[in-house]
Amino acid sequence: MTKAKRIAVLGGGFSKEREVSLVSGRAAATALKKSGFDVIEIDPPRDVAALVSEITKAKPDVVFNALHGRFGEDGCVQGLLDTMAIPYTHSGRMASAVAMDKPMAKKLFASVGILVAAEKIVTVREAARGDVMDRPYVLKPTNEGSSVGVKLVREGSNRPPLDDLGLADDDLIMAEQFIPGREVTVAVLGDRPLAVTEITTKNTFYDYDAKYSAGGSTHILPAALPAAQTRQAMDLAVLAHNVLGCRGVSRADFRLDCDKFYILEVNTQPGMTPTSLVPEQAAHVGMSFEDLVTWMVGEARCDA
Repeated sequence: MTKAKRIAVLGGGFSKEREVSLVSGRAAATALKKSGFDVIEIDPPRDVAALVSEITKAKPDVVFNALHGRFGEDGCVQGLLDTMAIPYTHSGRMASAVAMDKPMAKKLFASVGILVAAEKIVTVREAARGDVMDRPYVLKPTNEGSSVGVKLVREGSNRPPLDDLGLADDDLIMAEQFIPGREVTVAVLGDRPLAVTEITTKNTFYDYDAKYSAGGSTHILPAALPAAQTRQAMDLAVLAHNVLGCRGVSRADFRLDCDKFYILEVNTQPGMTPTSLVPEQAAHVGMSFEDLVTWMVGEARCDA
């Protein structure tokens, strides 16, 4: 366990998930202050030299990484902190990078027997031109989090526009078979699965708005599953956490279809917002938000 007194909380940044990250960072900073830590909040600029300067001036014992999306969740800031030899929360650079690379992560999941949806990697131009696989299917960027840019192509519907993704025609995108059924998620702390939450939403599926808008989704905790299925979901989440090489906190999302769990993704930087799932599950097992972030700080390390 890392013994730390001064914590730099990274929140905000410049990814498409900036606003959510600001909320996560503020919540973590407030909880850490309540727990007696000396906390400084840093909103990382795109200028890497400026960020290094801010972190150096802060002289933190640990960096609490509350960034989401690119740079904060994909191994980039982790590599920077490794170079600076500063311990940080959540997974290291390799696990973070692989988890964010959806096709690669799916290969690892499948290699240990976790079910994944059929997929096809195509260009944005190909996806915009016509159906690239049998409907229904999902189009998603290969390296974004929080369902950013996810498009569902249903039977009888028009293909959704792709020009809001900020991608060039020749950039790659993943088409993935849509798995019907129930959506469930499991938080993992170290080697401990916390609980199984079922997520329901009035939206067509659990997209970005459903995740972060007030009333966008309902969390059923614990999920109404037979004990054997609850244990199976937990075991699969730990297996996914381990095969990616995650540490600290992660959250695995699944679809339960015909008694089979299909993994959707593993989040190595799960949200810490008022609607977030990991703090809910922690509270469910008797861990306050302050206890959760304190545990995360205690588990912080780097790969220097």
